[in-house]
Amino acid sequence: TPGHTPEHVCYTVTDKARGDTPIGVFVGDVLFVGTSKFDILWSLQLDSDYRLTRDALTLLADRAPEHSAREVITRPQLLIGYGLLSLLIAALAWSPVAALIGLNVLITLGFLATFALKLILVWYGSRRRIDVKVTEDDVASLREDELPVYTVLVPMFREPEILPVLANALRKLDYPASKLDIKLVLESDDRETIEAAKRLGLEAIFEIIRVPPSSPRTKPKACNYALRFARGQFVTIYDAEDKPEPGQLKRVVAAFAKSAPEVVCVQARLNYYNADENWLTRMFTLEYTLWFDFYLPALEYLRIPIPLGGTSNHFRIEALRSVYAWDPYNVTEDADLGVRLVQQGYRVSVVNSTTFEEANVSIPNWIRQRSRWFKGYMQTWLVHMRDPVHLYRSTGFRGFWGFQFFIGGGVITALAAPLLWIIYALWLAAGTRAFDFLFPPALVYLSLLNLLLANGFFIYMTMVAGFKRNYFKLAPYALTVPLYWLLQSFAAYKGLWQLISKPFYWEKTNHGISKYVPAERKAALRE
Repeated sequence: TPGHTPEHVCYTVTDKARGDTPIGVFVGDVLFVGTSKFDILWSLQLDSDYRLTRDALTLLADRAPEHSAREVITRPQLLIGYGLLSLLIAALAWSPVAALIGLNVLITLGFLATFALKLILVWYGSRRRIDVKVTEDDVASLREDELPVYTVLVPMFREPEILPVLANALRKLDYPASKLDIKLVLESDDRETIEAAKRLGLEAIFEIIRVPPSSPRTKPKACNYALRFARGQFVTIYDAEDKPEPGQLKRVVAAFAKSAPEVVCVQARLNYYNADENWLTRMFTLEYTLWFDFYLPALEYLRIPIPLGGTSNHFRIEALRSVYAWDPYNVTEDADLGVRLVQQGYRVSVVNSTTFEEANVSIPNWIRQRSRWFKGYMQTWLVHMRDPVHLYRSTGFRGFWGFQFFIGGGVITALAAPLLWIIYALWLAAGTRAFDFLFPPALVYLSLLNLLLANGFFIYMTMVAGFKRNYFKLAPYALTVPLYWLLQSFAAYKGLWQLISKPFYWEKTNHGISKYVPAERKAALRE
């Protein structure tokens, strides 16, 4: 251009193979090329694919192996296990009656301690002053221009049908769009879901993170991979079927502002929007109401490690990275992380905001999900009991024993309950006295206490949980809780078998099978 130096001359660069389509502009010796954020993101993934995958899989195992479930059971734990088993066999050979009575005493006391802990949790969890953390005034006092960038990770696998419902729920979040960083975390070979996401024409706040295939294929590995692309000061996880309350992110920001600096994770409550669909959804809803509305607030209050839920847990992102994020080899990575954070000197809190999910409507689907949870709780207990002294020192007396009976006790009672029920059913049906030698008088009274008082209490509290959420129609179904426990025991034995045979296998839970989903999908697509 006349009168301009060569540095200021602009040249248009075209692609002759595409009919001289413009692809960029040279300004001096700098080429400016127009592209999309998604292409840049994908190029970064391709360039760093190997390192990102390696870190997602091994960062925790390499830098803090004592907290990784990659080794299912350590050699010292095996030696202790073999020692205890040998001791039991020797005792049975030496004095079988005394050995069986002793074993029965241990099981009975375990049931009683687990019952006592949950009684205490319900007692404290019902108090309003520990139930309501953030008020409407706290939320209203937040200034939108001062809100931090918030990253939302949404790991999905083979769930294209639920995508419109999910996107619609996330659009309804009451948070400035310019400060939302939503990552759809999809497996790179899940082309159906990726194409479905592209067809939706999602806004710029949504990004697709394509996770390369590697083993184990688990949700925590995918989240570890996606975390490297997170831009927020806070990060949370939502599952594909989640519907968080619109104000949840602001409520969590307010909760962090009111909390001590060592609080690095805030767990929102979970419940179900299809509670009244069938018997299973009703029981699932009552169980979750008891768990998130009573147990977790009390665990926080008593400084007992909180096993996080798999969704709607909100983190300070730097603290999450400092503990190497999630364990890709633990199939309840959330429960493990909650305990690990406490051992690192951090704290976990609970906030009075709810995310609504789709309750399982199918018993086989429920069994797959629950057996994975039981297997993960077993993994979590084994990992954090590698060094019981450190666990005790880092969590204290209440934290240590709370962990034993809330995590370990839940597994043991689910495994042992069917054996005791079989004995009781045989005695009730046949009037046999064949088991009398196992129950000396004192043990009979303890067993009756467990059978009548503890079971009656759990039925009563399940009913009360329904009242707290105004689920009055669900309350009578609390009487069928023993049938629900039978399903839990079946899932626990399946989880135990999988811990031995395929510890890192992630059993997929199918979402979008509720009868309400098709209508919701149509409504979401219209919006």
